[in-house]
Order: sequence, then C-alpha cells, then structure tokens
Amino acid sequence: MNTDNIKRREIKKVWTVTEQKNSNIHTASPILEPGNWVDYDPFFLLMEDKFQKGAFSEHPHRGMETITFILDGKLTHYDNATGEGGILEKGDFQFMTAGRGVIHNESPLDGETAHILQLWVNLPRKYKMVKPRYQNMYAKDMPVRQENGALIRVYSGSSGDTVSNTLNYAPVTFVEMVLEEGASISQDLPGTYNGYIYVLEGSGTFGENKVEGKKGQAMWLGSANDGEMSSINISANEKLRLVLFAGEPLREPVVAKGPFVMNSEEEIQQAYQDYRDGKFVTPVD
Repeated sequence: MNTDNIKRREIKKVWTVTEQKNSNIHTASPILEPGNWVDYDPFFLLMEDKFQKGAFSEHPHRGMETITFILDGKLTHYDNATGEGGILEKGDFQFMTAGRGVIHNESPLDGETAHILQLWVNLPRKYKMVKPRYQNMYAKDMPVRQENGALIRVYSGSSGDTVSNTLNYAPVTFVEMVLEEGASISQDLPGTYNGYIYVLEGSGTFGENKVEGKKGQAMWLGSANDGEMSSINISANEKLRLVLFAGEPLREPVVAKGPFVMNSEEEIQQAYQDYRDGKFVTPVD
C-alpha cells in the first residue's frame, strides 16, 4: 500500500494493564475502563479475562455489541435469541449484536480456564433495537495478510488489500498481528477512526513518534484527519503479537447502566422493565 499521501499516526498515550483478582476462579484486567464514553467512542470497555466455569451466569444485554476473542482455552456459549450454542477455541472470535435484547452466557469447559478479550461496542441509535445477531468467526477461516515477516489475521474491517466479510452496524476494524523480530508493517485506517493497540507478546516500536511498547501495555492512537486515510506503523524489536481495534465514532448521547447501553435514561429504564417483564426470555423473531 502506498502511504506517501496519508497521515501517519502517532501514539498519543501508553499505559500498563494491571490484573485484578475478582475471585478464586476469575481475574480481570481492564484495558479500556468504562466511563470514558466520549474519548473511547464507539467503544465502552475492553477486558482481559481469565476464568473458570461458574465465574459468570446468564445475563442480558441491549443496545450494544460484544466482541469476544479467545486467547487460550475453549469457551462454550449459549443464547436465547437463536436457541443455539457452540464452542469457540483459541484464535476464534465472536461478534454478538445484542440489539433489542438477548440473554446469553459464556463458560469454559469443566476443569479448564478460558483466557479472552472482550470488547463492548456501541450501536448507533438507529440500530439499538435491531434483531440480535451472532457471527462466530474461526481462526482457520479468517483472511490473512502476509508480508515482510508479518502475519495479520483480519477479523473485521481490512488490512491493506485483505478484507474481512464480517457484518458491522458501526464500522470496526479488528486485526491480530504477529511480527517476527525486525519486521515492520503499516496498518491503514480511515482518518475518522478512534483506535488502540494491546500488546500480547514481545515488544516493538509504534507510531510516527516511535513509542516503545511491550507485553501488557496498551496504546491509544493519535488522531488523523476526517475524510482522509491514515496509517499506524509497527516494528518488532523481538517477536511481537498484538491486537488492534479501531472504529468510527458515533458522536451520540450515551447512557449506560449494567449490561444496557442506550441514548437516554428513559430507554435504560425501559430496558430494565422489559427484562423484568420477561420480554428477553423468549427467542426473538
């Protein structure tokens, strides 16, 4: 890809993620902490979870999407919207659109520990009440971009000329990158996108300002120009594995409470009332 005429992004912020012990069977590392709706738009939170069976029970969602990426272990999932379930393994990815309401659960197999990343993504106002949708994407089926000692698995959006067929209500790019020591790559993004990187293994140099980052650190991308393309340059100081998330900000009001994300307090209250009234229980038409 020719990047001569596009904005090369810098790294705006770097922070180290701290693991927190929630119980004997669950640790959580907040990568994007909730509450920063404007800064993180269209994202709400990103958690790195390690947990065993029983850590989570059935729970509802409305008005949002979840992206679940399996770093290790196996994860069973079930929801009342489709009445179906399945198993996701290392490298697999699920894009769940809660829409107007879903009750679901995710659990490791007996005796196993699942290690996942889960990102909450806002839905645009006009899609808050869409029919729930699940997209289960398997690592072996994902399109891959390979060049210059770099492998990029494209789960959503695109990287260079490699494009995912994942369906998005709000445009989201999610890629996993593995770079050999000394390799460099440029990831293209629309200039409007907010985005960040989380380093899973190794270390590297990031952005036009050449910021050093290593395992367990996250980096927020600097801004670019609306209406133009941009790129973020990444080089591996040693073998490097990372994930990059980026998305189109919605710039809409956000009211979030528990598992519901809407545009007003009235809509949140209605979500709780609908849940209490059992309107999330029967499969959605």
